[in-house]
Amino acid sequence: MTESRIQNYRQIRLGVDYYPEHWEESMWEEDAALMRKSGVAVVRVGEFAWSRMEPREGEFDFAWLDRAIDLFGRTGIDVVIGTPTHTPPRWLTDKYPDVLPVMSNGAVYQPGVRGHRCFNSRSLRKFGERIIGKLAQRYASHPAVIGWQTDNEFSMLDSQSAQAAEDFRDWVYRKYGTLENLNREWGTVVWSGEYSDWSEVTPPLGGSPYQNPSFLLDFARFQWDTVADFQTGQIAAIRKYCPEHFITHNFHSYPQRLDLYQIGAELDFASFDYYPNTSPGKAATSPYSGALSLDATRGVKRQNFWIMEQLGGSPGAWMPMWRMPQPGYIRAYAWQAIARGADTVVHFRWRSAPIGAEQFWHGLIDHSNVPGRRLDEFAGMSTEVRRLAPMLEGTSVDAHVAILMSHEQLEALRIQKQTDNFDYYENIKEYHRALTKLGIVCDVIDWRQPLEGYRVVIAPHLYLLDDEAAERLSRFASGGGTLLLTARTGVKNMASVCVMQPLPGLLSDCAGVKVREYDPLGSDIVRLDTEDGEQFACSQWADILDPEPSGRTEVLARYGGHVWFAGEAAVTRHRFGRGETYYLGTHPEEHYLRSLLLQISRERGIGHIEGLPAGVQVSVRSGEGGAYLFVLNLGREPRRVRLGGSYAEAAHGEGLLNGTNPAGEIELEPYGVEIFRT
Repeated sequence: MTESRIQNYRQIRLGVDYYPEHWEESMWEEDAALMRKSGVAVVRVGEFAWSRMEPREGEFDFAWLDRAIDLFGRTGIDVVIGTPTHTPPRWLTDKYPDVLPVMSNGAVYQPGVRGHRCFNSRSLRKFGERIIGKLAQRYASHPAVIGWQTDNEFSMLDSQSAQAAEDFRDWVYRKYGTLENLNREWGTVVWSGEYSDWSEVTPPLGGSPYQNPSFLLDFARFQWDTVADFQTGQIAAIRKYCPEHFITHNFHSYPQRLDLYQIGAELDFASFDYYPNTSPGKAATSPYSGALSLDATRGVKRQNFWIMEQLGGSPGAWMPMWRMPQPGYIRAYAWQAIARGADTVVHFRWRSAPIGAEQFWHGLIDHSNVPGRRLDEFAGMSTEVRRLAPMLEGTSVDAHVAILMSHEQLEALRIQKQTDNFDYYENIKEYHRALTKLGIVCDVIDWRQPLEGYRVVIAPHLYLLDDEAAERLSRFASGGGTLLLTARTGVKNMASVCVMQPLPGLLSDCAGVKVREYDPLGSDIVRLDTEDGEQFACSQWADILDPEPSGRTEVLARYGGHVWFAGEAAVTRHRFGRGETYYLGTHPEEHYLRSLLLQISRERGIGHIEGLPAGVQVSVRSGEGGAYLFVLNLGREPRRVRLGGSYAEAAHGEGLLNGTNPAGEIELEPYGVEIFRT
């Protein structure tokens, strides 16, 4: 990667999403001037404007976009162009109907909203890459254009068009080679599902949840490959003319069934569209769900990222409007993103739209076009960001704890839900929330990534497992790491076929336990008794554990109460080589997870703070020039924060935002933020 591309996206700054095609051109110059005055450093344009760029097949009109980009360039604002394939124009879908996806019930996903494009469509690829090539060639040397966003918010469409069916059949053939292999690997003998001819291999028509789980998982993998290949074509069209420009994509709304890691592989960096929930009813959970989303985005490339859409006002379009962000909310959540590794934060949108379906997805300026409180807050933060950018640029988040996330596990457990209260991503949320409440910085990474540099790795629900993953995790633990495994580990091989060996299967030696029997608890609550006499609640699942007889496996908690398996081992710690493996055979309540993770963090020398108030988060960005501790109150009430634990000696001097002295307690107003150099 060239140095110029790196410099184009590693700057700490703020921006907005702007749609010049939505506004009278007479408004553009005033908008650009006010943007510059408010501290806007970058705008994203173009991702929904295909019909304006190519109003009829082969008839291109970029003059309007030239004028808009030229204006931003003269104003000193950089431009990111979104490729417009998320919204194919009506001339394209009318003349080339293969562009439109076909749903599992046979209905065609019609134009009129957005996202009406089948990733397998050859017409979409042809005309999409043509318009992208025209854009890239035209703006390759424009001094204001610094980068590109592919499409918009990729997701799983489950398109079952004729082309998707043909491509899926080819994909299956390349993977398995013969029908004999396919029938064996998928176990199609069940319910007389065996294939006798390749023409019989189709997508899962009808979408029944009772279809073969191996087949359904492979159909998801096929779609991941399809979207990745679709994006590869776009990247090639851009790179041909713009080798010095960065390329990113704006992921959204986790959990995504789409494999973020596969889509992110070719990108220079990942981006995220961040809309923390403004509802008072979500005030207790939204800061933590958001923290996980930000850490997951950082984990896509294991490096800093962008926010391509940040909350600028109350969302509302196809759902009722949310509450308007309170004073300080926009600033606090933008700083939260920066604290967790975002460099540039682009707000959606500059002004609320008077037209279209997103009229009530509010921007920084209301329909009245009168600048008000939200734009003032943005402008105030822009001043802060410009002041601190020279210190923060080049810094990143350095974590010693990782949570492994796998889209294969997510999809396999979606296909076969284990109990009525078992959710893969929600359980990851609970582990991550427990860490965040302890002030522990955590990476969320692909489960197949290298583990060097981490002291603790949490690997929830490795339902699918193979030798490579099991060996890598075992090597991490035996080499001195702390590995935490959970129930529903090692249940199946990667073809989604149950293994015929005691659980946790390939990780049994590493875990030092075997599952004698299990009970799917669902929503039922069971008591969990620790060896030192404390009692907690657990639910979802109960693995009844037999520790290995060597004496290296310690029982930390047992099931209590009046269940038939009371007294049996539920949580264990196994000394394994130079490290250790914890096995949680159930899903404990958050208080237990926090106490366990606190104990582990103390033993492993991991930075933490005990007693963080609700809604308060800390994070550290560090680089050659030093480290910076962010303390954020993401709640609606004032909080007092004592920088105890590992951070007590780290912070010194005055806060960089407000001049706060960290000695003793820090008083943070609702949505208050402070940053200390350590």
